[in-house]
Amino acid sequence: MSLFSFLGAIELGLIYGLVGLAVYLSFRILHFPDLTVDGSFPLGASVCAAAILGGLDPITATLLAILAGAVAGWITAILAVRFGILHLLASILVMIALFSINIRIMGRPNAALLGQTTLFSPFEGLSFLPFDQARILVELVVVALVTFLLARYLNSDQGLALRATGANPRMARAQGIDTARQTLSGMALSNGIVALAGALFAQANGFADVTMGLGTIVVGLAAVIVGETLFRLKGILGALIACLLGSLLYRLVIAFALDVDMLGIEASDLNLVTAVLVGFALLAPKLRARMRKAAR
Repeated sequence: MSLFSFLGAIELGLIYGLVGLAVYLSFRILHFPDLTVDGSFPLGASVCAAAILGGLDPITATLLAILAGAVAGWITAILAVRFGILHLLASILVMIALFSINIRIMGRPNAALLGQTTLFSPFEGLSFLPFDQARILVELVVVALVTFLLARYLNSDQGLALRATGANPRMARAQGIDTARQTLSGMALSNGIVALAGALFAQANGFADVTMGLGTIVVGLAAVIVGETLFRLKGILGALIACLLGSLLYRLVIAFALDVDMLGIEASDLNLVTAVLVGFALLAPKLRARMRKAAR
């Protein structure tokens, strides 16, 4: 694997690691199967790109992207909690709507950010650090900060109420927890993080496109499942770090598979490789248990 491919895999692993954190929050903590992420990822990119092209500074543009993602997650939760729509169906409805909304936001299916000021612009031209490595360092700082803040939140009183809502809603309500409000806030937080990932992706790659969210939920699930299977770390912070490690490992495996000519894997096979990898990660614990049982 070339250095360029390795650095590219690390960069994508960090960005999609944020998606992994968000999917862990909705999928594992709230037990809410959420396909909104396939729409909120390009939503974050679209809002960020449109704001930057409109003259706003990149920090404000990124914050607006996070807010837009949070609103999308909140609407999904509203449909499910207040109107009784099946969770999966509610998220699909919002995801489909976001495709058209993203085009409306940008005014076209895609937007280029080449030559525009982004979060990474201040690190261009550094004499002691190449720009691609400086970009990875900035992303690492952002991901580490989000992970730390999310772990602190989930270990706070509000976070414990959120975890109780996902673990046993009936018992949580018996303890006086407003489970509807917790679900709304949890889904908003989850999709806000996804939109942040989309905004970082757009600024790092210099474009936003309405189709860039296709398969985002699968990538997030891959990060969660691979991380939980291979990196069994204790505690909430350990689980979040495992998601990040799972995202990095997944991207490195994909980059290695695409780089090895003898495997015959092409870029169009990415979804197939992802499905096989996630399926193997799901089956691994059962296979391990059977092997241990047979060895006794």
